[in-house]
Amino acid sequence: MHKQIGLLFGVIFVAVGILGFVPGITRNEHLLGIFHVNAAHNVVHILTGLFALMTGFTGEHAATMFFRLFGVIYGLVAALGFVYGDQPILGLILNLEMPMVREILSQHEFRLDQDSNASAMAVGISSTDLLDACIRLITLLDQPQDIPFLAPLIQREIIFRLLRSPQGKHLRAIATLGEQTHRTAKAVEWLRTNYAKPLRVEDLATMARMGVSTLHHQFRSLTAMSPLQYQKQLRLHVARERMLNGGIDAASAAFEVGYESASQFNREYSRFFGQPPMRDIKSRRLTTSVSE
Repeated sequence: MHKQIGLLFGVIFVAVGILGFVPGITRNEHLLGIFHVNAAHNVVHILTGLFALMTGFTGEHAATMFFRLFGVIYGLVAALGFVYGDQPILGLILNLEMPMVREILSQHEFRLDQDSNASAMAVGISSTDLLDACIRLITLLDQPQDIPFLAPLIQREIIFRLLRSPQGKHLRAIATLGEQTHRTAKAVEWLRTNYAKPLRVEDLATMARMGVSTLHHQFRSLTAMSPLQYQKQLRLHVARERMLNGGIDAASAAFEVGYESASQFNREYSRFFGQPPMRDIKSRRLTTSVSE
């Protein structure tokens, strides 16, 4: 029953959306002289209709889920209309870039749950921190000169907080869709935990259950670098942090993060950060003290 109604519902909504763009039928933004519509309404009607058609063709269960979601959304819209009257209601639709999601997954520890019974959609209560990030993103519209620099940073924060939320498993499932991507993410996580250990790419590939060339390709797609480059950067960043905050010398930091040669560490550190270890740490401490 829901399947047939969903198909009928979809046809009606697509038709209404298309008619909203026909000048002879829609005049002064009123469809048939009765319903107020605009370009945004028309697009929403068409997309809603296509979604209804898709779920109707999929099966009874999908159609039932569509009507449940549709009922909740339109019920909320109607209720808000009574509450806010003519006052505008602000909404936010954010396109989540999967490369950015995968990068964040590779840089932080998240539980990669594989819940085969998880539904494709989820509704939850937004945390204060997530809402704060969304508000800061919207307020950038008043400061367009700051958008190129700040918008990507705030989007990363929003993705991070979504991944930490109870609904994060849905986003993680989409971002790690595909067995090879999931295996590569596990290899990245192993490197983040064991960066000080000697690395043989063959052993890492065996652990990830894929060939060496496949691992290189997948690893570079996920992190934009090879496994050895990733390990090197991890070691250098950790060593820098320990020298800066732990007060240890360059040689001690080098051995702690897995280097067997202090001279090799100094060369790679200088090449990566632009100056030798102790000079770099001294300049950073000086910069910090001046700013304070």
